[in-house]
Amino acid sequence: MPDSLIGRSGRTTRRRRAVQAAMLCCVLGLLPATWLRLATDDVRPGAGVADAPAAPVALVFGAGLWDGEPSPYLAHRLDAAAGLYERGKVRAVLVSGDNSREEYDEPDAMRTYLTRRGVPERHIAADYAGFDTWDSCTRAARVFGVERALLVSQDFHIRRATALCRAAGIDSHGVAVPEPHDATWFAGGLREIPGAAKAAFDAGVTPDPHFLGPHEPGVEAALADARRGAD
Repeated sequence: MPDSLIGRSGRTTRRRRAVQAAMLCCVLGLLPATWLRLATDDVRPGAGVADAPAAPVALVFGAGLWDGEPSPYLAHRLDAAAGLYERGKVRAVLVSGDNSREEYDEPDAMRTYLTRRGVPERHIAADYAGFDTWDSCTRAARVFGVERALLVSQDFHIRRATALCRAAGIDSHGVAVPEPHDATWFAGGLREIPGAAKAAFDAGVTPDPHFLGPHEPGVEAALADARRGAD
């Protein structure tokens, strides 16, 4: 066979293998997102506060601080949680966020915001080691004893939050917070692509959170106080 034909055949084989490798990567990349969709087929990202069922606790995931105050996305989550409390959908709120640095305290900022919205401080429990979605979910179950909860997050994140909290053993219903489909929203949606892969790993392996720690009675105390107030 002439050298020119051998060269062309080799280039064709390499291109074919490159295309096959690219297709395999695409398929593998889509598997976690497909799993996430199937695992949360009952979740309606358009469902909000009015559509939520009753549950003992609302779990609010951290979403960053701006100059010590909740970011707009986090404020909207907290507004939804306050709405759930006002409507009697929940009796307590668990705020879960990052307090890994002394100068950065998401949970206390979230608690303060909720009290300004009329949620009694005694009905708010705080998780200071909710460093990511899985940590928030598994600590809610293993540290705070949450068995059933309404999860509050933006619509692009609610499926992942629901899948992970269910994997952690919590009977979960997602409450989606709508946002304008602007650059921030699309950026959050893009983050869900690698987030789905991590979620599949966390749901399958169920690792310990970054910090487990002893049982904390904050949710139990909040629910007990709410029951006393209702009697």
